[in-house]
Amino acid sequence: MKRIVVKIGSSSLTHEKTGSINFLKMERLVRVLCDIRNRGYDVCLVSSGAIAVGKDAIALKERPTDISVKQACAAVGQARLMMTYQKLFSEYNQVTGQVLMTKYTMVNPNSRNNAKNTFEELFRLGVIPVVNENDTVSTYEMRFGDNDTLSALVASLVGADLLILLSDIDGLYTDDPHKNPDAQIIHDVYEINDDIISMAKGSTGSNVGTGGMATKLAAAQIATYSGADMIIANGEDVSILEEFLDGKQVGTRFHASENPDFNLEDYIMESME
Repeated sequence: MKRIVVKIGSSSLTHEKTGSINFLKMERLVRVLCDIRNRGYDVCLVSSGAIAVGKDAIALKERPTDISVKQACAAVGQARLMMTYQKLFSEYNQVTGQVLMTKYTMVNPNSRNNAKNTFEELFRLGVIPVVNENDTVSTYEMRFGDNDTLSALVASLVGADLLILLSDIDGLYTDDPHKNPDAQIIHDVYEINDDIISMAKGSTGSNVGTGGMATKLAAAQIATYSGADMIIANGEDVSILEEFLDGKQVGTRFHASENPDFNLEDYIMESME
């Protein structure tokens, strides 16, 4: 492997009881990513959290549902989130760059090619891109589902070898582990068939994030069809990233199954209108 995309969700970046940003966890994440970069990998971080951080900054008690309020929260929160990331990354002498994307970025050939070239140049310069959906302006853009799908699109765009989704669940289970104590984790998935997809039934995101297991399986299809492995792992302890790179079995691994008929632009146009 040479290129890794890591996605972390809002629920993994904030404290469960308050919804406020978890600085300790962010610092640990940054330290691990810098160490992975020092191992010689290209690293890209897809980070949720702008709306959650903005909501906390302007003292909203509940997660907003009105689109204009969400956009206002994103405008405040994205700046604060990126400021925090840059401060933490600078402690390890690591340069970062912000990339905000919308549906238009992916469906327009010129914009998509420009984005790809930007990523390639950032990797060449040793920069870690920090990616998020541009919630501030995306009134009719596709909703990326807590960035699960966005991270898969980025992995496909940049030709990543591995996509890791850090979530609040250990991986894909045969049933809902919160309701069924006999549910078993599935460590390896070689084909995303109807049986696998049915295991995501009734799965929803937390009250902070928006991505459930269904969006993660959609992301797995994009990633694996594009030739990348994808892992769903619990982001409670971000050192799990290095555990995987050291050869330990973590979470659920969806093995690459490159599909020559898979076209990223067609997928976006047909499935994400």
